[in-house]
Amino acid sequence: MKAATMCEFSKQEFIGGLQSLGVDSLDKFREKIPYMRSELMDEQKFREIYNFAFGWAKEKGQKSLALDTAIGMWQLLFAEKQWPLVDHWCQFLQAQHNKAISRDTWSQLLEFARTVDPTLSNYDAEGAWPYLIDEFVEYLNENGIMQKGRSADWSQKR
Repeated sequence: MKAATMCEFSKQEFIGGLQSLGVDSLDKFREKIPYMRSELMDEQKFREIYNFAFGWAKEKGQKSLALDTAIGMWQLLFAEKQWPLVDHWCQFLQAQHNKAISRDTWSQLLEFARTVDPTLSNYDAEGAWPYLIDEFVEYLNENGIMQKGRSADWSQKR
């Protein structure tokens, strides 16, 4: 719909969005939902939606995204894309960061999720990651979530 604000659709945004989808009835809208979900599997489309989501979800006049909103958006976006570390990332932020998320961190997290193996085996500590992502990797290692390039088996530790 290309709505300018989360949870608000102008009549023009709503009608234009439905027209671009080729939807003119509720039944056609229902039929389109699986297609829209499948688009998230396309790397380029996902990147477009992910980058759009930051500006869409932040409050008017703010440069950063409120932490609770960012966490909700990551859980929603990565539910389809399935980044295995998303829950750990959100827990880390709530425990250690508790501040708004900058556009740079938002953008770099997608790059991190795309390029760094979930076991962190190819993570370069000397790379140009934002400080928050470096702290996240430290958090994973210090809390035994990652051990020497492999994921700890939490099912036995609980």
